[in-house]
Amino acid sequence: MSDKTMSAEEAVSRLESGMTLGIGGWGSRRKPMALVRAVLRSEVTDLTVVSYGGPDVGLLAAAGRIRKLVTAFATLDSIPLEPHYRAARERGAFELTEVDEAMFMWGLHAAANRLPFLPVRAGIGSDVMQVNPGLRTVTSPYADEVSGVREEFVAMPALRLDAALVHMNRADRLGNGQYLGPDPYFDDLFCEAADAAYVSCERIVDTAELTKEAAPQTLLLKRSSVTGVVESPSGAHFTSCAPDHGRDEAFQKLYATTPYAEFAERFLGGDEQAYQRAVQTWQKEQR
Repeated sequence: MSDKTMSAEEAVSRLESGMTLGIGGWGSRRKPMALVRAVLRSEVTDLTVVSYGGPDVGLLAAAGRIRKLVTAFATLDSIPLEPHYRAARERGAFELTEVDEAMFMWGLHAAANRLPFLPVRAGIGSDVMQVNPGLRTVTSPYADEVSGVREEFVAMPALRLDAALVHMNRADRLGNGQYLGPDPYFDDLFCEAADAAYVSCERIVDTAELTKEAAPQTLLLKRSSVTGVVESPSGAHFTSCAPDHGRDEAFQKLYATTPYAEFAERFLGGDEQAYQRAVQTWQKEQR
């Protein structure tokens, strides 16, 4: 067992252009935004991004870092469609593979279990097969005991990842990660589907502290599937990270209504500490 702590810059330095990068969280909830901002400060580009999309996708798309996006949606939750994603997609900035939420989940499950695909009912009877002509179906080798019919399923291909970025409420130095909010958001699958996984967290604690005030079931990430741990208080901002903090709705609205170049100039020009200071300055201006 070893100490896996590192800085956001160290984690991102291990990424390479052209990689397939999975990003955990869901919409505008518990996104590893500090790690995404570190990617934006790097030279990494030409990415295939796999994400239940939120502002992670919007920022990377607006910055021209995405070659291909695999997603089920791109939303800010309280703002239904991520505006910077929409603008980039409308100008044809990247290739898009859009699948059903359950298909996406089973693609992660397949990758986590090192299977080439998994059968799933989701998608049958919808336009997802026409939108994605590369998808195939499989017929069950087992007939239904009552009808005698062999059911047809979508063969969802594995979503194998070169690297994954996720954000947790707590983690220890070994890579065990804990969520304290209402939903795990499949972050464990992202880590298990990846060759390397980098976890940011609100706070690094001793291993024994992880289960002092929370149930063992909250230990979502196993150290065996985590490569690096980054302590990053408010590292999910402006997305939510319940119960540590809610979504910063006012700042999200600013992000959604500001041209990317203007937003980047004010908030993304320095390191993470500079970002936090710029946000605090803006918040003071609003009072």
